[in-house]
Amino acid sequence: MKSIVIYMIVMAGVTYLIRLLPLLLAREDITNKYVRSFLYYVPYACLAAMTFPAMILDTASVISGIAGFVVALVVAYCGRSLLTVALSASAAVFIVERILVFAGFLS
Repeated sequence: MKSIVIYMIVMAGVTYLIRLLPLLLAREDITNKYVRSFLYYVPYACLAAMTFPAMILDTASVISGIAGFVVALVVAYCGRSLLTVALSASAAVFIVERILVFAGFLS
């Protein structure tokens, strides 16, 4: 029980430092265009790193996950809304998994 409390305190400290250090170190505006560009894309890179493996591996089959990903890319490239992209990808995963069950690849 003691170790869990210590882990939680360390985790809270690290999380607090991650949020506090940029405020302490960057008092002025960042003028370097490369640093600004890097910081602009960090949230997108983190989101992609968290969601991409889940999209592929959290389905019944990797094939259906890839199909959903491809459909999401195409629908998003066409400029549709986030809701339309998500529903289209979900429908593609569902349809591909039904086809795989019908063909006998999934049980």
